[in-house]
Amino acid sequence: MAIIAQKRLFGWKEIEGLGDLQRLELVLEYLPDEGLMKVMEEERDRGRNEYPIRAVWNSIVAGVVYEHASVESLRRELNRNGQLRELCGFEVEGGIEAVPPSWVYSRFIRKLMKHQEEVEGIFRELVEGLKGELEDFGEYLAVDGKAIRTHARGRKRREREKEADGRRDVDADWGVKSARWVREDGTVWEEAKRWFGYKLHLVVDAVYELPVGFRVTAASVSEIPTARELFKELKEEHPELIDRCSYGIGDRGYDDGKLITGLWDEYGIKPVIDIRNLWKDGEQTKAAGKVWNVVYSYDGEVYCENPNGEERRAMAFGGFEKGRKALKYRCPAKHYGYECNGERWCGVGRAVRIPLEEDRRVFTPLARSSYRWKSIYRKRTAVERVNSRLDVSFGFERHYIRGLQKMQLRCSIAFCVMLAMALGRIRQKQEEYLRSLVQVA
Repeated sequence: MAIIAQKRLFGWKEIEGLGDLQRLELVLEYLPDEGLMKVMEEERDRGRNEYPIRAVWNSIVAGVVYEHASVESLRRELNRNGQLRELCGFEVEGGIEAVPPSWVYSRFIRKLMKHQEEVEGIFRELVEGLKGELEDFGEYLAVDGKAIRTHARGRKRREREKEADGRRDVDADWGVKSARWVREDGTVWEEAKRWFGYKLHLVVDAVYELPVGFRVTAASVSEIPTARELFKELKEEHPELIDRCSYGIGDRGYDDGKLITGLWDEYGIKPVIDIRNLWKDGEQTKAAGKVWNVVYSYDGEVYCENPNGEERRAMAFGGFEKGRKALKYRCPAKHYGYECNGERWCGVGRAVRIPLEEDRRVFTPLARSSYRWKSIYRKRTAVERVNSRLDVSFGFERHYIRGLQKMQLRCSIAFCVMLAMALGRIRQKQEEYLRSLVQVA
């Protein structure tokens, strides 16, 4: 046995700084939870206060910060870590007796679920705080859905119709998401992902990779109508953020006429959403407007057909004319500087305008064929990185959550921690750690 000289058993006050506890300190300092605490303390009033509400709440936040998958894991950490107990607000002199038993956490979480609106109010206040700190926060908003598997196994419908008892998951159901690709040789490859659980619908800032809106539903709920509702909620709750937004980005799973037209017509947001080929009978192109030799493909590429029938060339995008609600395309011969032997019969002239009403899915204020569209669409991967952080750092890849209400609460707390950490990093001039949950500055 390696014997070392011990000074004092609880001598952490002599330690210089708090080390890894700085992360929790940062979150607790910038988490605007005073309103929630007052409401819960008023409810308790003169009831027993062996385990203070603020201390238990802080310890739940600590469980998220330090990636504890279960309450028991958190309790074990509190039992052996006196510094953590003190930082959360438990009585230091009480030692491990100050750590709440499991039933206290179970009861506290049930009470928290009754105050879901107050918890989401914390999230909304943090979004407003970031909007004030970052001038371009919200300019690029990306939307996507995330599958969250439940710990329970998939049950038959008649079993799910039973009353919730805390042991079975009666709110979850089956979700399916498919992806389809066309290989270079023309063959089609399709993959379907099926899971039992829930779906997280998420809107994030695509530059800073931080959430601004979310909703948790059963896995079978469609993404498109939920996305429309999320943007409507953002307009009501954060009108300045929506006014600041220039682009709404989504993959082809959000290819929907109502969503695409609504983003521009209702909010002034240019939709950058990938498109599916819904044309029937193998149709390749359609005539565009009144110019007889201008055609377009399902994905928004506009072509000029040589009147001599020799070739078809992609026209150059010339910008969006807001007053005319039309896209301008220039003659490829004049724009790129080559001779066209069909110029004398061509109806294009120098340019042609195609109104958005030609096809609102295909023609959007930012042309699908432009380099700018492709550049902005690449920002969509920001949502995938947020989803990855949720799985790895916030424990959604391995969790023990059952029930829609509890899942909504758990997601809310995770996002509150994520935003509080980001806001604290900004205000303490640690922007390089903006998205990190684990690094200590």
